[in-house]
Amino acid sequence: METSTDGTAEPSAEAAVPPGSLSPSRASDFMQCPLLYRFRVIDRLPEKPSEAATRGTLVHAVLERLFDVPAGERTAPRAKSLVPGQWDRLRESRPEVLELFADDPDGERLARWLGEAEQLVERWFALEDPTRLEPAERELFVEAELDSGLKLRGIIDRVDVAPTGEVRIVDYKTGKAPRPEYAEGALFQMKFYALVVWRLKGLVPRRLQLVYLGSGDVMTYDPVLADLERVERKLLALWEAIRRATDSGDWRPRPTKLCGWCDHQALCPEFGGTPPPYPLPVRAAGERLPESERGDSGQTPTAPVGVPESGDAEQGRMGPD
Repeated sequence: METSTDGTAEPSAEAAVPPGSLSPSRASDFMQCPLLYRFRVIDRLPEKPSEAATRGTLVHAVLERLFDVPAGERTAPRAKSLVPGQWDRLRESRPEVLELFADDPDGERLARWLGEAEQLVERWFALEDPTRLEPAERELFVEAELDSGLKLRGIIDRVDVAPTGEVRIVDYKTGKAPRPEYAEGALFQMKFYALVVWRLKGLVPRRLQLVYLGSGDVMTYDPVLADLERVERKLLALWEAIRRATDSGDWRPRPTKLCGWCDHQALCPEFGGTPPPYPLPVRAAGERLPESERGDSGQTPTAPVGVPESGDAEQGRMGPD
């Protein structure tokens, strides 16, 4: 996507393709706002980096790298010492993050921001003891194809395996823990990962653990097979709804207070904007995709549901999904 001389977005030269897989982030996008999903997945509109998301990426990188050193050296000072180097690596791999501090010539905001990242890293030591952990996997990319043909994919922060073979899936969040009424939404991502692990390995993870560095909380949930079966049914219905929107070109905005975080208000009808021309073919009403393309669940799509009040925009996480 490029910007024209009048400031409006124009389609990029890269050909759009229909969605082919589902990740926790993209599933949450569609449930939050179908038009946001379209902008991110089909139009692939650029988004400005945010301080929260970039800080989340930096903290995740530090916590991953800390396990490269022997257990006895995994101390808070050692972890904090990794922050500058990981920030240098992030700047090299994603030069766009330099935009965050382009108006900070004296480096004061950057120094404060890096200090906040160090505080989040230090708080982790009050929640977990890395000297007693030997993760089986870190930043693990997982992908599983369901019987329907739907591909589920994502990146798990950490996988711990007990000597008895029990599996714990751990995810770090750099924001605050959600209020109790939003707990189920917060667990959606973790149940998604548990479903993928079950489909890949044939075992149900013993525990799902969310570590909230922003508030110093740990949320745990012990799933059972029925949980994962429910999530699978929900995802199949969700995917059918995405397929129907892809087929018809009908991606409706769903305004919520999270609109304040969105980079695409100028293109959103709810804010007086006009989306760019739809880059995929539109099928007539009632015309179905070929069976080979559908990944049809046979389920009736459920109505979109909300995401946790402390959403991913605050938690901060960049990365492929």
